Amino acid sequence: MSKLVHWEIPSTDIEKSKEFYSRLFGWKTSQWSPDYALFEYDGGGGGIALTETVPGPCIEVYIEVDDIPAALGKVVELGGKTVTEKKEIGGGMGFLARFTDPCGVLVGLWSKG
Repeated sequence: MSKLVHWEIPSTDIEKSKEFYSRLFGWKTSQWSPDYALFEYDGGGGGIALTETVPGPCIEVYIEVDDIPAALGKVVELGGKTVTEKKEIGGGMGFLARFTDPCGVLVGLWSKG
């Protein structure tokens, strides 16, 4: 079976994005080149790619958190914006929310409760 091995976040300001995701989720970041940074977390990782503009979302990514309201509070504290407050998915599938990071990238949050 295939598995996700790497994913990228577009950014108009790599330093701002590195700080935002590091502080929000505790990801470790490192600069790969002037226009690309790497991030890693337990079990995976990806990259932050410099772009002039953030494209509209074409794939939604959801990151698991223990407490969606607390995570959204931290998003706002770090300069992001809440797009969708916590809501039940239905069918026992848990809860979701969405936010944009300081560069306008749409990211989803997921929790069991």
